[in-house]
Amino acid sequence: MDTLSYKTLSANSKTVTKEWVLVDAEGQPLGRMASKVAKILRGKYKPDFTPHVDCGDNVVIINAEKVSLSGNKWDDKEYIRYTGYPGGQRRRTARDLHAKKPEAIVEKAVKGMLPKNKLGADLFRNLRVYAGAEHDQEAQKPKAINLNDLK
Repeated sequence: MDTLSYKTLSANSKTVTKEWVLVDAEGQPLGRMASKVAKILRGKYKPDFTPHVDCGDNVVIINAEKVSLSGNKWDDKEYIRYTGYPGGQRRRTARDLHAKKPEAIVEKAVKGMLPKNKLGADLFRNLRVYAGAEHDQEAQKPKAINLNDLK
């Protein structure tokens, strides 16, 4: 009898094929968009997904200022940071953060859905977020995708 006729292939940094993907955030719900972008960054939509390898694509998100939040989340959702000093906990609502830096809301949502280790930090470096429709990655020729087609 022969041995197994198939082999489990595990991707590594040399065999991974990375592409550039363009995502339009206009009118997209923040959490649903962020979870799909995190899956793209992680490489979970690829057949050769390997959990411990950066096998995802590079993602460019445009129109981050036009992302939508449902209900009262613009006023109720808070982003908390700590300055390091006693009494230094600072809170900012989603509306305030969006007014000051619209890209930060999308970046924080995606970063929270990535692994909390060195791999997650490497994956986060593959994300570019822009408030408007213009972006600096024209030379990479990113392929536009529709997030509504993904699961």
